[in-house]
Amino acid sequence: MTRSVVHVVLPGTYDPVTLGHLDVIRRSARLFPKVTVGVAASRSKRGVGTAFSQEERVLMIEESLAELGIGDVSVRAFDGLLVDFCREVGAGGVVKGLRAMTDFEFELQQADLNAHLAPDIESVFVMASPEFGYVSSSIVRELASLGSDVDTLVPQCVARRLANHYGAPER
Repeated sequence: MTRSVVHVVLPGTYDPVTLGHLDVIRRSARLFPKVTVGVAASRSKRGVGTAFSQEERVLMIEESLAELGIGDVSVRAFDGLLVDFCREVGAGGVVKGLRAMTDFEFELQQADLNAHLAPDIESVFVMASPEFGYVSSSIVRELASLGSDVDTLVPQCVARRLANHYGAPER
């Protein structure tokens, strides 16, 4: 029996959401009828936690989607295994954006583990658009913490939150 994937989850910490993330979300919404952005708790990401709370990250994504006119995408927080979250929301696939080979190696291992845990959930990889291949949340946080302009890397609503978070003047 052939079964199409109708609903996908785009998981991540989104700390903060970038224009690169939003590009992958927008493109996924063109490919799949139902898209859920899953905002992971990731309390111990790289041993330091996240700069923004999970609730703040959900709100930033919702505001960014509205600011950029990306509709028909839901945003939900989750904690625990991605495959369990996919089952909870009824998603048959996971979409991950890739920027470079280093992303691929890490994401392939995650996809293999997810396939072992949930063979019914497909993994789909979407290459970053060239203009966003160098953008990462960690780069955005570092630039913002140093008072640099991040307006070309994140939506305006996120740039304002970063300026407030790091005490930098708004542009």
